Amino acid sequence: MFDLNLIDEEGHYLIELIGDLDIYNNKKFKEKLADIYEDLDKDIVVDCAKLEYIDSTGLGSFISLLKLTRDEEKEITVKNLKKNIKKVFKITDLDKLFNIGDEE
Repeated sequence: MFDLNLIDEEGHYLIELIGDLDIYNNKKFKEKLADIYEDLDKDIVVDCAKLEYIDSTGLGSFISLLKLTRDEEKEITVKNLKKNIKKVFKITDLDKLFNIGDEE
């Protein structure tokens, strides 16, 4: 199961990830974020508090967001990473590419 909430907040978009971000849910991820891919005018904050699992396809989705924000000269912050997902970010060195925010 996977869901995504996109909230347009003052100064940034908040993306709440829920469930498993994997090859089976990647299409839903891209569809729900299509609007900001068209015209990114704010920074992005990705809240992973409810993200349970991520595979290599899900990591690719994060990299796509990173590329988009850099192309548009915006910032991306990933926050509330669970231990298992933080470990994947460290193993793949993505923790060096993303701003990793503090847990709330």
